[in-house]
Amino acid sequence: MPAIPSNHGRLPAGQPVGALLRSWRRRRGLSQLDLACEADISTRHVSFLETGRSQPSRGMLIHLAERLDVPLRDRNALLVAAGFAPLYSEHGLDSPAMRAARKAVELVLTGHEPFPALAIDRHWTLVAANRAVAPLLDGVAAELLAPPVNVLRLSLHPGGLAGRIGNWAQWRAHVLSRLTRQIDGSADPVLAALRDELQGYPAPAGGGGEDHGGGGGGGEDGHHPDVVVPLRLHSAAGMLSLFGTTTVFGTAVDITLSELAIEAFFPADAETADRLRRALA
Repeated sequence: MPAIPSNHGRLPAGQPVGALLRSWRRRRGLSQLDLACEADISTRHVSFLETGRSQPSRGMLIHLAERLDVPLRDRNALLVAAGFAPLYSEHGLDSPAMRAARKAVELVLTGHEPFPALAIDRHWTLVAANRAVAPLLDGVAAELLAPPVNVLRLSLHPGGLAGRIGNWAQWRAHVLSRLTRQIDGSADPVLAALRDELQGYPAPAGGGGEDHGGGGGGGEDGHHPDVVVPLRLHSAAGMLSLFGTTTVFGTAVDITLSELAIEAFFPADAETADRLRRALA
């Protein structure tokens, strides 16, 4: 939508807002008393809102959504369910309103070179990547690189990077665990379907055994497996040992921007840093 909708228009109600509130409360592991204390309202009021005996005001819905850490997209759904117009805008990344955000993403990605970094949306669809990513994708099946590219599918698919990941079993467990936490927090059916798909992929040839050879072992210059899960990737430049960080726009009030994340990979050892620098030299 090109702008934030009116605060006063009302839309036809869909799924009962009380049921949605109850679902989010339970998803966050809170009792009605817990939520009442967090929101500074009575337990009775929480109960009445969830059962439909009371209808929440627009301000109360936003207040409760903040306490429940409901994503912006789902806050709009709560508002619509209560008969209110949505509050949060959703601009495409190519829209003029997102120019500053696009520039920020480009600066972060470019500034991270020669180490790989990419931007993804809420479903792990690739939005942008820096120059260090492309050399790592040599040999990946063409269909996996056809837009839209899903980076988790790219990572674990037999035609993707799976056969080149030295610690495939460890990395797979890490990816699935992270995805499961995301599903638990969002109840997103697209992510649930993606997890089912990833779990069905076979182990790569060789059984996906752990490869701890080469650089990146424990010690002063290596990674510490009890602190961070590395991605150990065989590449044309040699074995790369990487660990990742995630950056989000913490103050976003636009849905698209709130769902955007930058996954930046850092070398876990000196050998990996040297190999990545030479690859982009």
